[in-house]
Amino acid sequence: MNRLVIPIAVLALVVIIVLSSALYHVDETEQVIITQFGEPVGEPITTPGLHLKAPFIQKVRRFDKRILEWDGSPDQIPTLDKRFILLDTTARWRIVDPLRFLQSVGDERSAQSRLDDLIESAARDIVSGNLLIQAVRNFERELPVQSLEEEPGGEQPSETEGLVEQAVRSFVPQPLARDIAPEERLGRDRLTELMVQRAQENLPNLGIELIDVRIKRINYVPEVRQKVYERMISERRRIAARFRSEGDGVSAKIQGEKERELDRIRSEAYRRAQEIMGKSDAEAARIYAEAYGQDPEFYSFLQTLETYKQTLQGNASLLLTTDSDFYRYLKGALRDGYGGRE
Repeated sequence: MNRLVIPIAVLALVVIIVLSSALYHVDETEQVIITQFGEPVGEPITTPGLHLKAPFIQKVRRFDKRILEWDGSPDQIPTLDKRFILLDTTARWRIVDPLRFLQSVGDERSAQSRLDDLIESAARDIVSGNLLIQAVRNFERELPVQSLEEEPGGEQPSETEGLVEQAVRSFVPQPLARDIAPEERLGRDRLTELMVQRAQENLPNLGIELIDVRIKRINYVPEVRQKVYERMISERRRIAARFRSEGDGVSAKIQGEKERELDRIRSEAYRRAQEIMGKSDAEAARIYAEAYGQDPEFYSFLQTLETYKQTLQGNASLLLTTDSDFYRYLKGALRDGYGGRE
């Protein structure tokens, strides 16, 4: 029995090694190519589960069946209007023919390198053949003349979009923009579709399907970026100055209306005061006239006493003739005081 145990154990071990080399598992996210001495054998295997292959001489090459991501590096590109920008793009792709993929590029790292050349070349060709403003705006439409001033009705761009578009518009030669036919004035979405079409021309030979290309970021090169910022700041200052000017105009109008209303109120008050004073003076004159008419002598006497009070004060000296009206009442008072003697 001891002599049989060792051969059986060795045989079982050999069987396990052979089976482990002959059996392989395919995941739902994978597709497999079997190679023999480095050459592909048979059709691609895309069905998940356990599969058999020739042990030891055949190997399993696994490829992802899911959507993969490609991320490019920012590249300096000139546009049709001779503006140098930094374009940063990203894309999604997948392996649709693993056999051709294996034969053409071999693995995902090499595929990423090939995509770098194809997508960046397509992006450079498309962007350099169009105006910068077409890559900035999101869809095909005519730019408003005053992007920051809302007009009644219709969809208006946001304030940020208006600033960017005005800054870009200021760098776009207008004759060049007018030379482009309306059907050729594209937006960013259409440009990315053209990038996919241009890059897809060579991708079927690689067993790759390019799903889409997206622009992550567009920016001026540092030499131009500062000028754009200065133009945006200048535009904001122009708008702020316009608002301040309008506010000053409204303020001056309100101030003028206030001054005019104050003048009207003062004039009305002065007129009414003069009317009241005139009426009171007339009434006083009437009363004085009536009193004077009732006893002119007594009225003259009271007025003379009032005059005495105002003129004969303190150490004042007064020289009068004996026939003066002013002295008449004093003379009578003195005569009465001295028993009729003058």
